[in-house]
Amino acid sequence: MAERVENSDPKGESLLDKIAEKIHGSDDSSSSSDSDSEKKPASPSSVKAKIYRLFGRDKPVHKVFGGGKPADIFLWRNKKISAAVLGGATAAWVLFELLDYHLLTLVCHILILALAVLFLWSSVTTFIHKRPPHIPEVHLPEDPFLQVASALRIEINHALSLLREIASGRDLKKFLMVVAGLWVLSIVGSLCNFLTLFYILFVLLLTIPVLYEKYDDKIDAFAEKAMTQIKKQYAVFDAKVLSKIPRGPLKDKKRA
Repeated sequence: MAERVENSDPKGESLLDKIAEKIHGSDDSSSSSDSDSEKKPASPSSVKAKIYRLFGRDKPVHKVFGGGKPADIFLWRNKKISAAVLGGATAAWVLFELLDYHLLTLVCHILILALAVLFLWSSVTTFIHKRPPHIPEVHLPEDPFLQVASALRIEINHALSLLREIASGRDLKKFLMVVAGLWVLSIVGSLCNFLTLFYILFVLLLTIPVLYEKYDDKIDAFAEKAMTQIKKQYAVFDAKVLSKIPRGPLKDKKRA
């Protein structure tokens, strides 16, 4: 009997060992999977999806402005150049707006002064037997003008296609937004002339991007809340007003 018990013990132990190994193996696999899941960081796409960016941007502000010298000026990378540009714009606005100086008059006066100085300097050097001043030859390059004209042509064509799409009556929301924007712009234009409006936009362009780059997290969070409220109000307006407007044939065809 003792021998039978001793012979049966190894079988029982082996069965218990197998069961224990399976249990430990499952625990190890679950723990390893848990540790792997803890070690793996969240994918950048999921992180980016959670972060709201104003205007849906996915690049830094410097890259949005092109990443070149204009972006350096607008974001005050070189404070001396940016301050000089802002000072020049302010001086031009003071001359033309506050002092009622005209652009053609200013250009003529500058040319008269420059020609008078160079003429007198060249005349004096002939009497005192000195070398006359070297007047450099100025040639405007062709490529920058072609690039500006090409970029302007692309933007104008894009604006015309956008206006055509809005006028076709397919997107009522976009139509209302454009009409509201033009109406606000007309009110601003009636309050100030084109030069003052251009100067205000230029000053805003030199101040708002650098402030947004510095406080982008706070501004994006506030903009996200504002957009949520705007969408809620638009949903109410759509349910009460826009949905009751009869649809045109283009809208019916699109839905069909």
